[in-house]
Amino acid sequence: MSGMTPRLLVVQPDDTDPPASLGTWLTDAGARLDVVRPAAEPLPELAGYQGVVCLGGEMGAMDDLKHPWLRDVRQLLASAVGNRVPTLGVCLGGQLLAAATGGRVVVGDAGPEVGPAMVAKRDVAWIDPLFGEQPMVLDVMHFHVDTIDRLPPGAELMASSHKYPNQAFRINGCGYGLQFHIETTTEIVLDWARTAPEVAVLARPGELDKDRLDTAHEDIAETWRPFAARFVRLAAGELAMADQARTTLPLV
Repeated sequence: MSGMTPRLLVVQPDDTDPPASLGTWLTDAGARLDVVRPAAEPLPELAGYQGVVCLGGEMGAMDDLKHPWLRDVRQLLASAVGNRVPTLGVCLGGQLLAAATGGRVVVGDAGPEVGPAMVAKRDVAWIDPLFGEQPMVLDVMHFHVDTIDRLPPGAELMASSHKYPNQAFRINGCGYGLQFHIETTTEIVLDWARTAPEVAVLARPGELDKDRLDTAHEDIAETWRPFAARFVRLAAGELAMADQARTTLPLV
């Protein structure tokens, strides 16, 4: 498979959270992206895709009454991970991946995390194919109320923050869930702040100012562009997956 152009299925649950910077990094690394909006169109079959990316959104991971298509997204993510297709879930996408494979997502009891932040790599991340070369402390963007309070069975913790420990995890050697955002631009975060003032007001003073967000996104790009390139290599078969026994994952 090496040297191929991997096709990635990009699931975009919410119009307000496009692939943005992450899409650029994946494309620059040689991937071809098919962006699907599950609220408006059916999800395609996994066959023919070498990787799956699921982005964020304002809905809850289990908010099926309002958004019945969420169940289809969870099933797709569980199927991808169960079939050892490299998978990356970002914020809501990470929560959906956790819920799809037996973890639990709840409203965070310590309150929302909002604005530029840092998370710390955990021990197993140092030998992970995607996280291994990442710095010890990772620049990220937070804008979430819900949190992953229980990891799926067999999942391994990749990164933590002081407020919420389950910031990034790996499942079945091929699936990666991130509790934070890496794909955003300053404009996207400013839009979220305008449309969700009750969440934005909980950021530290000045953290959602344009200049601060510009600087944070430069740091995020430096940290996560190489990670995105490694994900493309993983999807292309040029990078070996984490060595983990295949397990049977529950379909939720």
